[in-house]
Amino acid sequence: MEAYRCSLASKLIVMTPNVLDIEQLSMLLELEAPFSVEDVQQARKRMAKRWHPDIAPPGKRQAHEDHLKVLNEAADQLESLLTHMPQGRLSAAAMRASADAARKRRADEGRRAYEAQQAEQRHRADREQHDPFHSQLPDHSVVYRYARCNAYPEWGVGSILGIYFTGEGDNVLQWARVTFEMGVRTVPAGTLDFVEFGKPDDAQERARRFLLSAEHAMAEGDFALAARRLIFARDADEHDPTIHRLMTVAFWQGGDMVAAARSVRAWARVEPGRPAPHRYAARLYEAMGLHELAAEAAERECATNPRDGAAWARLGFLRLRLLQAEAAREALTRARRTPEADVDTLLDLSLANHLLGERTASLECVRAALKLDGESILAWTAMAHALDRTGATADCIAACDRALALGGDAVELGELRARKLREQPAEIDRVA
Repeated sequence: MEAYRCSLASKLIVMTPNVLDIEQLSMLLELEAPFSVEDVQQARKRMAKRWHPDIAPPGKRQAHEDHLKVLNEAADQLESLLTHMPQGRLSAAAMRASADAARKRRADEGRRAYEAQQAEQRHRADREQHDPFHSQLPDHSVVYRYARCNAYPEWGVGSILGIYFTGEGDNVLQWARVTFEMGVRTVPAGTLDFVEFGKPDDAQERARRFLLSAEHAMAEGDFALAARRLIFARDADEHDPTIHRLMTVAFWQGGDMVAAARSVRAWARVEPGRPAPHRYAARLYEAMGLHELAAEAAERECATNPRDGAAWARLGFLRLRLLQAEAAREALTRARRTPEADVDTLLDLSLANHLLGERTASLECVRAALKLDGESILAWTAMAHALDRTGATADCIAACDRALALGGDAVELGELRARKLREQPAEIDRVA
């Protein structure tokens, strides 16, 4: 039944050539479904008596004539439609289906009209912004018809419409009005590279164009545009590591972490023996919260450059995040033997030793960190906790005081200091 109503509604809409639909025609004649041809004829007579020009008030005769003409046309249309209906009768269900279809049609027409209006407004705004010379004759003709804009190579090849000049004296500027695929653009003539279609476009030259324009976009902070240009450059030359490196940075800075991960993997395939792509991958995966993948990338970085202490320190930190204390201690011990070892590396090594139950080694690492930086809040805080585990109450309290004086966490250190103060009398009593 529902399919029948829908097909019937479609037929009614097709049969109605004027703007009014079935529901509106029925409202004009004050008819409610269901109704037949006889009902329409009676409604025609009733409306003719009500709106006959002979009974119109003074000055309203023409209005009555016009309205009666509309009513007769509506009646004619309904009678014509009813001849195609089963038993010459329009049911309430068919009326509802027709009304729904008509409303949908009007909504679609309104939407299309609105979209066309918006498109026209965008076209006018685009022309005002990019085509200021559209109504002027060119100041100069050109020998070459086709050109690329090296500032926006993604526009492709355009057709030059004319050359224009603005300014006076030493400030004369030369402009080219060019039709590209997206529309007319007015650009500085010096940014154009003329195209000879008889000469094939070299892939490396195309990659260079997009690479340079991407670097300009990145310098201006438009990383999304830079990424789009770098995709064109990669398609032209997929073996250039610079392109993959910049793609990784552009996607990363643009917030597209998944695309950045794909780019860094491609970069690593192009330069498998260099540590840089693995270093970027480790940092990227860490930023994404994928610590296992980050640790694997850090291991590959260490394998390609085993003398890099920062790489070993990064690997040790990531292993600590994964609670892999033994692997972390091994990596951090390698990092400590390099000139790049810093306070953070020694404190991470102290934590790894603590997780493995090596209290003496843990304390020794903290002391080594304090030798590097005696004013480190983190080092003094770590010293307080390390001394807490050894039972040296007075030294632990002194370390807490030092960390608090440097601006350490008052809550954490305050609780530790208060607990050690409570333990101190009991320790003195035991000694006595």
